Amino acid sequence: MTNLGQHGAPRHTIAHLSDPHLLAGGALQYGAVDTEVRLERALRLLGRLQTPPEALVFTGDLADKGEPKAYLRLREIVEPVAADLGAEVVWVMGNHDERAAYSHGLFDAESETPQDRVHHIGGLRIVAMDSTVPGWHHGELTDDQLTWLADLLAEPAPDGTLLAMHHPPIPMPMLPLAELIELHDQRRLAEVVRGTDVRAVIGGHFHFTSFSTFAGVPVSVAGATCYTMDVAPADRLLSGVDGHQSFTMLHLYDDQVVHSVVPTADAVEVTGYATEMAEPFAALSATEQFELVSRKDSWLNSGTGPAD
Repeated sequence: MTNLGQHGAPRHTIAHLSDPHLLAGGALQYGAVDTEVRLERALRLLGRLQTPPEALVFTGDLADKGEPKAYLRLREIVEPVAADLGAEVVWVMGNHDERAAYSHGLFDAESETPQDRVHHIGGLRIVAMDSTVPGWHHGELTDDQLTWLADLLAEPAPDGTLLAMHHPPIPMPMLPLAELIELHDQRRLAEVVRGTDVRAVIGGHFHFTSFSTFAGVPVSVAGATCYTMDVAPADRLLSGVDGHQSFTMLHLYDDQVVHSVVPTADAVEVTGYATEMAEPFAALSATEQFELVSRKDSWLNSGTGPAD
């Protein structure tokens, strides 16, 4: 559809998905959640978006137990969808991932070192940072990683940088227990990020959507595609539920980044218009389109039906 507002088209469109937690052999997570089905449900929605994403960024916990076969299955599910969309896939390590299996299964490489990589989507630079600590669930970044990132950011990218990491560098007031597995020493990362061309930081780990700022940069945490955390449970210290799954779309403009949450479960429509309306609407003048949608007494808004 032709742009109808004052902002024009975004320069870049990125799909941010997180925490698929795939299991080998199609096993159910906690004996209840079919993580493959939940991931496939999310991916199907990408084909329905008006503007397809240029990249699919997965911010960690790709495999629930770090099983080699889970990474192979992940590629079997994701890569054909990305190819159909013409999108690049960006993988990021999570605390449930294992570096050896991750690097071999996703990059055909043998490595147990931090899995930091750089991707270029046109003029946009996406930096995938490995914030994991082998054998632990909290996050850390080593001195070498921070030096590497600082050297990288010293030269700005044409359209800026998107920093993707599993452990988001923000507080967790809705899930106090998770404070024990947050990213440690966030101040040091802030010193590297502040004043650079980083447009946004994106992460996962929480299993619910959250937003904040960090070092003057917006932060977006995507909800999981597997199970999510109930942040207002009744009589439970911690409660993971098979519902409320979502992912986030990022639309990057020259001076703004818009983060939009996309729920993956279908809901009952209570109002709307069929796609058949698009063609006659496009045939209207700009003034007619504006009046039809904005005027309270137009036939569209009053429910009286189109004029003859």
